[in-house]
Amino acid sequence: MEQVRNDVRNIAIIAHVDHGKTTLVDQLLRQSGTFRENQVIQERVMDSNDLERERGITILSKNTAVRYKDTKINIIDTPGHADFGGEVERVLKMVNGVVLVVDAFEGPMPQTKFVLKKALELELPVISCINKVDRPGARPEKVMDEVLDLFIELDADEEQLECPFVYASAKNGIASLDMHKLGDNMEPLFETILEHIPAPKGNFDGPFQVLISTIDYDNYIGRIGVGKVERGSIKTNQEAIMVNEQNPELHKKVKITKLYEFEGLNRMEVDQAEVGSIVAIAGIEGIHIGDTVCNAEHPEALPFVKISQPTIAMTFSVNDSPFAGQEGKFVTSRQLRDRLFRELQTDVSIKIEETDSPDAFKVSGRGELHLSILIETMRREGYEFQVSKPEVLFEIIDGKKNEPMEIVTIDVPEEFMGTVIEKLGKRKAELINMTQSKGGYSRLEFSIPARGLIGYASEFMTDTKGNGILNTIFDGYAPYKGEIPTRSQGSLIAYETGESIAYGLFNAQERGTLFIGAGVKVYEGMIVGENARLGDIEVNVCKRKQLTNVRASGSDDALKLSPPKVLSLEQALEFIEEDELVEITPENTRIRKKILDSTKRKRASRNK
Repeated sequence: MEQVRNDVRNIAIIAHVDHGKTTLVDQLLRQSGTFRENQVIQERVMDSNDLERERGITILSKNTAVRYKDTKINIIDTPGHADFGGEVERVLKMVNGVVLVVDAFEGPMPQTKFVLKKALELELPVISCINKVDRPGARPEKVMDEVLDLFIELDADEEQLECPFVYASAKNGIASLDMHKLGDNMEPLFETILEHIPAPKGNFDGPFQVLISTIDYDNYIGRIGVGKVERGSIKTNQEAIMVNEQNPELHKKVKITKLYEFEGLNRMEVDQAEVGSIVAIAGIEGIHIGDTVCNAEHPEALPFVKISQPTIAMTFSVNDSPFAGQEGKFVTSRQLRDRLFRELQTDVSIKIEETDSPDAFKVSGRGELHLSILIETMRREGYEFQVSKPEVLFEIIDGKKNEPMEIVTIDVPEEFMGTVIEKLGKRKAELINMTQSKGGYSRLEFSIPARGLIGYASEFMTDTKGNGILNTIFDGYAPYKGEIPTRSQGSLIAYETGESIAYGLFNAQERGTLFIGAGVKVYEGMIVGENARLGDIEVNVCKRKQLTNVRASGSDDALKLSPPKVLSLEQALEFIEEDELVEITPENTRIRKKILDSTKRKRASRNK
């Protein structure tokens, strides 16, 4: 028999990137008395990993819980980028409602639409929170209408359209139900959550069932499965069985050694948990996302969201450059393999396959950002490896080659519109929609093949002088659109191994743009710059000036070197061609030719 558990609410906070989800969770934690009066806490406390803090984005969904009056509110902070959409789809299975955060100036953005669509498909009730109402240019009334238009566009039912609106400034920790009068604290939002988000329901006395929606990892206790208790109550030291709806062969007897619930930012050990609780289960070897942990006598698997397929792939291989093993802690193929396969434990949208070579692995993900975050994380952990140019994964549908498509939404000042339309046109993009946006900006919507976007982000920033905003979202597969021209410049390649010297660089910079300054170790076949024209050129950056005993006025003037263009990891991945690799070590990112020896390289290109 179903009963309601009134002392718990489970919510997810969803929004477009940068609309203030994580800051909002901060305030809910602060104002619910989760922290001690004198506790020092950093901002955006939920973004716990270094990369999240540096880039100001959420990559992994996080669980937390606050207490308000007599109710425990379990909150899940979700990522906003399309590349991490797999995270959002899963965690929505754990909650009974969502708080949709929308920026009072920007209004609904592509990702707002994506996450809201997922929530409406699961028939979850929504609370709309219009955030940043105190920022200059905020337009809460208009944004409220835009949000309702979005609900209608996504076929929301009557009940969903009646969603309550809360107006907030998460930064200042205030919320209100009236857009013209800001409150003093977050209480209006807490009250709205209690009133509009249904309490979890379930059979308290039935055999227990927990669906694992996320995986956490702890160095001491290993893998931790996080999920919601759907039925019955789960206790520590209980015998259980693990099953999976998509893998009928899985029938594994397990024992629940440790059970945790979330309190604030911590996991608290508990002896048992009831229906509606979000729990973390430790001590189960090989637990995966989508598994159901259930009563040993009643093995029933719960249905799970099908995870979206990867759209982009790269080859990760062991570093074999002349400088291999000098800077990294983990350099062997076994260490690389173990680390990549460990990533599968926590990231379900990634796919790793072995190749013909024992030293190379094909890694597929949801987008460039998804894979570059993995590369950066591994680099910081002390891994040394090489990656190839990102390539798009095609699918054969009805005997025809289909490729992944993206919808790109671009907000740019009107003066840059022509350039953007022209550049994207060359990349096989089609303009679908064009509207007058706010403050002299125009909004352009394109449909473009995913491979057309590889390498466009940094070019877009240059073209719009940093004023443009670009958002993408996956849009299914469509027939192959034909060839897309790649970069028109060749590479400047180091001619010998040594250390770069100002004299050699001075001569080389006449040929194009350099990526390195003086005093940098280089090796034969390493790429040190971009040629101003087509084709590759070998340059000798280690060349010293011949010393003579003749003195002439003017011949010994100081050499003027242009500052080098230092490429970030993303720019390096965008720059390389198919015969080039990016070498990644904890200290350096270098670009190189696959074949370092110039004679062999020329022979290979002739044979091609």
